[in-house]
Amino acid sequence: MPLTKAHTYGLDNRIWDPVHECMEREELRKLQFERLQTTLHRAYHKVPCYQKKFQEAKITPEDVRSLDDLSILPFTTKEDLRVNYPYGMFAVPMRDVVRIHSSSGTTGKPTVVGYSRNDLNTWTELVARFMTAAGVVEDDIVHIAFGYGLFTGAFGLHYGAERIGASVIPMSSGNTDKQLMIMQDYKSSVLVCTPSYALTMVDRMETLGIDPKQLDLRVGLFGAEPWSEEMRRELETRLDIIATDNYGMSEIMGPGVSGDCLYRNGMHISEDHFIAEIIDPETGAALPAGETGELVLTNITKEALPIIRYRTRDITCLDYSPCPCGRTTVRMAKTMGRSDDMLIIKGVNVFPTQIEEVLFQAEGIEPHYQLIVERVNNMDTLEVQVEVNEKIFFDEMKRQRAFVNQMEKQLASALGLSAKVKLVEPSSMPRHEGKAQRVIDRRKI
Repeated sequence: MPLTKAHTYGLDNRIWDPVHECMEREELRKLQFERLQTTLHRAYHKVPCYQKKFQEAKITPEDVRSLDDLSILPFTTKEDLRVNYPYGMFAVPMRDVVRIHSSSGTTGKPTVVGYSRNDLNTWTELVARFMTAAGVVEDDIVHIAFGYGLFTGAFGLHYGAERIGASVIPMSSGNTDKQLMIMQDYKSSVLVCTPSYALTMVDRMETLGIDPKQLDLRVGLFGAEPWSEEMRRELETRLDIIATDNYGMSEIMGPGVSGDCLYRNGMHISEDHFIAEIIDPETGAALPAGETGELVLTNITKEALPIIRYRTRDITCLDYSPCPCGRTTVRMAKTMGRSDDMLIIKGVNVFPTQIEEVLFQAEGIEPHYQLIVERVNNMDTLEVQVEVNEKIFFDEMKRQRAFVNQMEKQLASALGLSAKVKLVEPSSMPRHEGKAQRVIDRRKI
């Protein structure tokens, strides 16, 4: 993707930590292996869960003699953290843990993560890296609309922005009208939130008669949910900003695992702290470079909670080709969805982002939709409910039918299965302050 728009905003290609972000690949692999060995020994000797896993696999840390031996190591799953709830996976005594975060626990016991003081310093540095790569500088005013609390998103971005020297507005989530007032009055130049909440903000701006182009916003740092390139274009056009993606998860570190540079051709992974693999989500076998599959991450510097081969369930692919920005680290594509959220409809794998790509290319579609999956007479059905603008919603029935037919035809071509499209009134769908709920699966299987 060209740098043209970034140049328009006066953004330059700064690199926060060129020593590690631009290392020769061979040197990087040596560093990774050294840190992996240290991590394996720490995990084996300090975490009973890992000692048991290694013994069951009949291996010891000494059996890993190069990075190519990574695949002999057992996976770590979210279930491991749940079974060892709350502190059973920690490798340091609690007196050395200075921060605790956790997941929401909406699908079971929360997963609890801890940080030593060195871990917090590492986390802050990694966030400063990807924020700098996205064009954030010390003169920026960073408006954080993630929820503060046990969720890692807000605190991670907060301390990274402060490390750069930027001014931070810790808005937290919710109260959209107040968010917009602060954004106007305090001259926020960087917006941090989920992409779906950014769209909610734009809708509200238009309702209130606020012209986004009159704001001081230049950059959006969006993450915490999958989103498509079409959604990026929507945000960039309507907010008049550079929209960048970033990736992380609390089990590994929080935000800071990877992030877009200004070329936005894949998120650079901080490989001096994380080893990334792609596996077949069904067999667990490692896949060759460039193949699409499930991302597996090993944290090689974390002290309090060393995680080995964590199955993220996120579907993506890795790109080792050179990036024009000068960084040498591997880039991961935007996540297509999650292997455990992937819909299987009539035997076909479907990701919500595939549908989003089709919807957002149609003129008259609003960026709000929901997928309803049901089983009728033992057959799966997919209904795509999507908001359209007033012109289409109140158009004569014949034209509206033709519009629906065209959308259904395009979806069938993209997905390889039929889907029913239902147009709904403008502003009739629930707006989200955090992650959007795109899928309602009513099948009783």
